[in-house]
Amino acid sequence: MIWESFQRVQEGGLSCFLTFPPLFSGLSCRPGPLMTLVSIPANPAPEDYVSGTIKTPDGVDLRFARWAPPPGRKGTVCVFTGRSEQIEKYFETVRDLRDRGFAVAMIDWRGQGHSQRQLQDGRKGYVRRFSDYEIDVQAFVEQVVMPDCPPPHFALAHSMGGAVLIRVAHSGKRWFDRIVLSAPMIDLPGKRTSFPARALLRTMRLLGMGGRYVPGGGGDLTGAADFINNPFTSDPVRFARNAAILDEDPTLGLASPTVAWADSAFRAMHEFRALNYPSQIRQPLLMIAAGSDTIVSTAAIEEFTYHLRGGSHLVIAGSRHEILQEQDRYRTQFWAAFDAFVPGTPLF
Repeated sequence: MIWESFQRVQEGGLSCFLTFPPLFSGLSCRPGPLMTLVSIPANPAPEDYVSGTIKTPDGVDLRFARWAPPPGRKGTVCVFTGRSEQIEKYFETVRDLRDRGFAVAMIDWRGQGHSQRQLQDGRKGYVRRFSDYEIDVQAFVEQVVMPDCPPPHFALAHSMGGAVLIRVAHSGKRWFDRIVLSAPMIDLPGKRTSFPARALLRTMRLLGMGGRYVPGGGGDLTGAADFINNPFTSDPVRFARNAAILDEDPTLGLASPTVAWADSAFRAMHEFRALNYPSQIRQPLLMIAAGSDTIVSTAAIEEFTYHLRGGSHLVIAGSRHEILQEQDRYRTQFWAAFDAFVPGTPLF
């Protein structure tokens, strides 16, 4: 049963499983692929962007991109991707947000996209501990968002990125006025994060196997398989578009998670189970879950939201995991909920 759960992790890609120093310090504008967004006819980059790299306090280079606000600006939405994703996958989302009057800013998480990879084999999804992603968020906020993006600041995060933003909100950081989470990785369906699975990961890591793929995993890029029976989206056009990004530049992609990444993620999800964890969050949160999600647990999202002090949730019936990459009939529901929640502060 444990091995089957890891195989499901591989099938799901965990694109979802399973995205300090003074201002400007560590800002790097060196030329090269880290500076460039990959633009193809099927997925052209939105115009008027600035991209580059920043350096985190622990020395990791992160790629960022930001788009200036259109006239009548409403602030900035910071978009945080899921596991294995990259900035390019969210070009359509950038346009949707700019059509709503927002500036947009993004990063590639450490170890994915065109940010610095953590292992010699760059296809392996690896992180030493989940809190490292919070370092990425802080560096991004201090070096890109605060100096160059108009307030108020909001966050939109998907899957793994949602788990990171929950941890940021729980820590008391108030960088964002409101946070919208798309299918956040609070738990996995069934018993995939049960004690035997967690114990196996911990044991493998203690035995020095943290850099190995999880059992059943391998080097095939997530999102590059056939459309049939994929767990991400029921939209064949958007699925093909995202696959075309990886065809154009495979170095943007990521394969299966490693034991270290899975162990770190499982420990983070186990923390979310504490009954008092959500009640300690003071940040207004909107959680939007996918009714046909087989990657993360929709039931866990609903239960978590029930205990929030300032949160609400919506389940979009029929949608698969990647709601923003879904058919328009599902995306329309997502954006209606977003528009009702952001902007929704006294500032407006």
